[in-house]
This record gives sequence, structure tokens and C-alpha cells, in this order.
Amino acid sequence: MTEITPGSHGQGDAPPPGSPGASPNVGPVRDSVADLPSGAPTGAQRAADEAPAAVVGARRPLDIGQDIDLPAGTGAATVGTPTLLGLPGTRQAVQPAFDEHHPPDPALIGDCVHCGFCLPTCPTYVLWGEEMDSPRGRIYLMKEALEGEPLDDSMVRHFDQCLGCMACVTACPSGVQYDKLIEATRPQIERRYERSRAEKLYRDLIYNLFPYPRRLRALRGPLRAYQASRLGSLLTRSGLIRRLPAPLQAMESLAPKLGPVESVPERTPAVGQRRAVVGLLAGCVQGTFFPDVNAATVRVLAAEGCDVIAPRRQGCCGALPGHGGREEQALDFAKRTIETFERAGVDYVVVNAAGCGSNIKEYGHQLRDEPEWAERAEALARRSRDISEFIVEIGPVAERHPLPMTVAYQDACHLAHAQGIREEPRKLLRGIPGIELKPLVEAELCCGSAGTYNMLQPEPARELGERKAAAVLATGADLMVTANPGCWMQVATTLARMGERMPVAHTVQVLDASIRGVPVEQLLDRALNGPGTALTRPTPAQR
Repeated sequence: MTEITPGSHGQGDAPPPGSPGASPNVGPVRDSVADLPSGAPTGAQRAADEAPAAVVGARRPLDIGQDIDLPAGTGAATVGTPTLLGLPGTRQAVQPAFDEHHPPDPALIGDCVHCGFCLPTCPTYVLWGEEMDSPRGRIYLMKEALEGEPLDDSMVRHFDQCLGCMACVTACPSGVQYDKLIEATRPQIERRYERSRAEKLYRDLIYNLFPYPRRLRALRGPLRAYQASRLGSLLTRSGLIRRLPAPLQAMESLAPKLGPVESVPERTPAVGQRRAVVGLLAGCVQGTFFPDVNAATVRVLAAEGCDVIAPRRQGCCGALPGHGGREEQALDFAKRTIETFERAGVDYVVVNAAGCGSNIKEYGHQLRDEPEWAERAEALARRSRDISEFIVEIGPVAERHPLPMTVAYQDACHLAHAQGIREEPRKLLRGIPGIELKPLVEAELCCGSAGTYNMLQPEPARELGERKAAAVLATGADLMVTANPGCWMQVATTLARMGERMPVAHTVQVLDASIRGVPVEQLLDRALNGPGTALTRPTPAQR
């Protein structure tokens, strides 16, 4: 195959520097299948390799630059300033980088052939064009660490900047299990790397608050009073809010509008003939800030012939601390969740938050070292379903009333990429008379929420949020629909910051409105101004 040198732009080569999507670090690239003569021996293989990327609407890796030939010590390459969260780095180097407790598996690392099909789907690579901020670059750093390179500030920064969206897993033609690799790396960092005191305090605040529903509920009163006082608008208009550290600004801006809590009974009987007994995972953020979503989930499940059990004493499933590398805390939450739903005696556990559902389905892997828990964990994982997955599986029976409107459905990464659930929510939405779905450009790219990422890495999260918000607006849809509270908060808040407030709802809320015959105008008004929506704040022009 013909090698093309940097700077040359033959047919099918990378886009010119400065054009949309062009990487500033494009190295030698090779002809794509579109440029090969008919019958060329590698053409079919190229076409097969490009298929996974095409599933998520990604560009060809050729269009971004795909060769990798990195010297030892490439972990020093970075993007941005040598600070984290606006806080000084620790300038340390830990050697050996990893301990013996489940380091990244060399066999899984060896599966990566550096083909580059992950590059167009990786949010941080698309933002910066930095090789070490791509999946294959981070895999290279894992390999370096296993071979003796120290775990230093720069290497940690590249791992921290990964959103864990798993779009690369979808796009990879070689089946590289990047999810297992990054999930093994994060606990190593948390055990072995000493973060600065300020960053450690901030992380402790996040992981000792958000996974605890009781602590979150205790904040509802003060937060609701703060929102009612319009103090947030005053701080924004005066510019005082910008004097806070960027992570605290992000945390303040992401808080959704609070309203009366719509309670969920511990047991709700099926409407008509009972088809199943299901448990509802209430969630931490979902249950506290989006209780309307849980209430809608219960009504939909009951309408579809299910007895619904919502255990009172349930807590976090472990997704948030697990995503942050806090392994011990995450496993403790996992065990409590297993015990809770074993006592409930349900046929299935239904989840309406994509990140939680993805986490529960990995319980067997997470608890593989503990024989007394491993089998129980696998059993719960097998019985867990996303709400859209479950309804499609049992077959909807409740009557749908028309909702004439256009909908921009935004894939939550941990639903589409981690769980492989893409068609089910679309199928349910198309089953409602009057709904027209509008596709998003760059649908494979994460919105920047990614669990706690938008609080820990606010600047890249902001950029990604703006890309996603622009894509949603470009559809001209009446309503944006998603399946995760983090995505909801991220995109709705970004739209409001841009002065482009838009109705946003969860998939199950749209189903609930259709089943109950709620007028479309009422649904859209509640999705724009009701509980869980983004607060109105001054736009840049008003400040």
C-alpha cells in the first residue's frame, strides 16, 4: 500500500490542517479501502474493519491519522497545563507503577493492534488530537507502566482525562476490552498515587456525598432555598461565581431545578394480568434530583403488567465510586445492592439510569475474587435490565396515545456502548403515534457528563457539552430525550448556558405521558420548566 507523507493530501488522505476534525498530530497515514484498486487483497479486510466505526457514525480512522510509533517515556507527552482542576500537580513518580492486585491484563493490552479505529470515537482525542489522550495511547501507557515506567503526574493526567465512555469498545474491530483495562487502571491510581491535598479533599467531597441518598436528600432543603432566592442568578450576573474554582462552578451550575418529590410506593400492583414481579433500582442522583423519572418508571411498568417493588433501604449500586477507582467503596455498595434485591424476591431488577445498569451487569467481574459473593453477583447481573430493554423483551401491551412532536434521542454512553442498547429505546419511541425521531451528528461522542467527569474535568466536559448541545439544536427537534440523569443535567445545563433552553426528558417519561394520554403541550412544558430541568441563568450577553 502506498505511504503518504505528512503534508501531502492525496485522494482519501487526512483533511487539511485546521479543517473540522483534523488532528494537529497527523502522522503517516495509509490508503483506505475507498482508494484501493478493485480486487486489492486488503480491501475486504479494510471494509470489515471500518464497519464497527460506522455503527456509531464515526469517521474513518484515516480521516484523523492512525499510525503509532512511540518511543519509551511517551507518557511525558501531554496537553494543557501541568495542573489538575486548576490545582498544582504533585510532581511525583511512583515505581513500580502498579501493584499486584489486578493490574491491567497484559493479554488484553496485547489485543490492541493500534489500528486507529478508536480515534474518531474518542472524545478527548477529537478535542485535542493528542495521541496519549486516545484509547490506544492510554493502552500504550499501561504497557509502559507494566514494563517499568513510573506512574507520574503526566501519566495520571492522561488516565484521568479519559471519560470511560466506552465508544472505543464499540468501534474496535479487534474486540479490545478497553473497559476492563481502564477499570483496572483507575484503582491502581487511587491506591498508589498521592494527589494534592486540595484535589483529594474535592474528590472526597464528591465520593462521600453523591453515592449516599440520605446525604443528598439532606441537601434538598438548602439547595431548594438557594434556588428560590435567585442568589445563583445574582452571583452569575455579578461575575462572583467565576471567582470560584472551576470544579465548584461546575457543581453549582449542574444542580437541576428542584420541586415537590413524587413519592414511589414500596409495592405497586400490576394493571390487569400480572406478567412479572420487578424491582426498581431507585438510584442516588436519580432518586434525589429526578424522582419524577422513578415515578414514571413505576407507572409504566405497572401499565405493562408488572408488580413493582421499590425497596426502602436501598442505596448506591457502586457505579459512581467504581468509575472513580474507589474499589473498596464500590464493592461494599455492590454487596448491599445484591442483598437488597435478594430479599425483595423479584424476577428482574429494572434500572432507569444507564451508568447504574452498566455497573450492575459487571457485578460478577467485580466480585470474582470473593467466592461467597461471585455467584450471587452473577445471578443479579443476569436479572438486571434497562427499562427500555425490559419493555421490549416482554413486549409492550399498554395502549399508546399520540404525541405529535419531533424528538432528538441522545444515546447515553453507558447504555449504547457499555450495554449495547441502542435500538430498544428508539423502538419504544417510534411505537408512540406522532413521534418523529431526529438523528444527531457525532452521535458516538460523549456529552461530557461521564459520571463525575464534568465535576472533576470541567473544561473538557464543557467543550463536549457544547458540541452535544449544538448537535441537539441542529436537529430542530421539539424535545431531547436521553436515558441517564448525568446526560440530562449536562446537556440541559449547557443549553441554558448558551441561552438556548430546550425541553429535556427521560425515555420513560415520554412513554408514561403517552400511556396516560398527557397532551404534548403539557409534556413539553414540564420538560422545560418542571423539576429536574435546567435553571434559567443570565446569558453571556446579559452579564
